[in-house]
Amino acid sequence: MPTAEDTRPVPPAVLSALTGAVDLHCHSGPSPFPRRLNHVEAAHDGARIGMRAILVKSHHHNTVMDLLAMETWLADAPTPVYGGVALNTEVGGVNPSAVAMSLRMGGRCVWAPTTCARQHIDHHSHAAAGGFPSAAIDLLEKEVSIFDGSGEVSADTAAVVDLVAETGTLLTGGHLDTESMKALFSVAESKGVRRLLVQHPDFIVGASESDIEELLGFGAYIEHEIAMYHPEVTAVGWPVQRLVDWIDRVGPERTVISSDLGQKGNPLPVDGYIYLVGALLDHGVAEKDIRTMVAANPAFLLGLEDSPS
Repeated sequence: MPTAEDTRPVPPAVLSALTGAVDLHCHSGPSPFPRRLNHVEAAHDGARIGMRAILVKSHHHNTVMDLLAMETWLADAPTPVYGGVALNTEVGGVNPSAVAMSLRMGGRCVWAPTTCARQHIDHHSHAAAGGFPSAAIDLLEKEVSIFDGSGEVSADTAAVVDLVAETGTLLTGGHLDTESMKALFSVAESKGVRRLLVQHPDFIVGASESDIEELLGFGAYIEHEIAMYHPEVTAVGWPVQRLVDWIDRVGPERTVISSDLGQKGNPLPVDGYIYLVGALLDHGVAEKDIRTMVAANPAFLLGLEDSPS
């Protein structure tokens, strides 16, 4: 199972900051999007930096079933792998039955609509926007909304949130626009959901500073993705200083850093962590703050700890 990258030495300071990291945004396969590695390979690759856990995400299916099918091979893997379900067309959209199956069979996360969110569809329809792959097959996707015909949060959405609250699992805003995300998180907060996550607020989602303040007010954490800052991922290519500015603005105590890697042609998730953590150390970010963002906070959100401290 080892890869050529296994032979690359990890600088001691980087390894010290990374040991015990939890990746909440790994895009290993299978998937209709081309993937560089599968979930078993991702689990073995994580051993290079002593990863504590990986959450594998698909936009198109319940990854819990992948992991159950692979459990013979994952039994010998050094890094535990967890799954969940994204509320897109392929699982029936905002479908409490699909969520109940995923969470009650061991799932740890529900992603609000991603590829089927209106915000994503509008972003992806602009050729200049770039930065997001296309499936190799026609998936017949349609827009999925969390609202009913009257503009209120739908009964199915509320039922999904009830399931998240019942199981103590993670709910993310997916690729919803910020107003939809606020409505979702307001319901989640009222039902006692403790684990809320905003993913790539400045990519697709387009959150303003005031939006971020409101989302933080619901108890949400803000996730930034290594893929946006890695020089070998040319679709976005933001400077690391941009991430440092985000960390300064929100604070490491409410920030999460995840890979958003695993796609064919991109760096392996672990190599992404090695690069970005080294860059953050070079930019003066303290090791303890990095560990809060890559290990403590995501461990809490994945349900491995009862609190992030």
